Amino acid sequence: MLRILLACGIGASTGFMAANMRKVAKKKHLDVEVHAVSKSQVMEYADKIDVLLLGPHFSGEVPKYQEELKTNHVLVTSINPDYYASLDGENILKDAMKFAKDNGKIIS
Repeated sequence: MLRILLACGIGASTGFMAANMRKVAKKKHLDVEVHAVSKSQVMEYADKIDVLLLGPHFSGEVPKYQEELKTNHVLVTSINPDYYASLDGENILKDAMKFAKDNGKIIS
């Protein structure tokens, strides 16, 4: 199972995206778990996730989170701004899964 966490300022926008991603995952029978939180809650999930996706407006904070989460082996990147703006759960999920695979996370 691939465990994905989306984070933005208060978690509202990413909450909608996470719901869209879950719908796509269910439809495609993918073994993924997707949640969304505010950035202030990310460290509470450090040992429960494989991938952290930050809202594109926080892409400058990717290195900070990579450092903070490296002992938990969490991959960190930001969401494509176009997919974020259109709440495109399918392509965000596709990007997250490719990012995980390309960085050595096993996806069954």
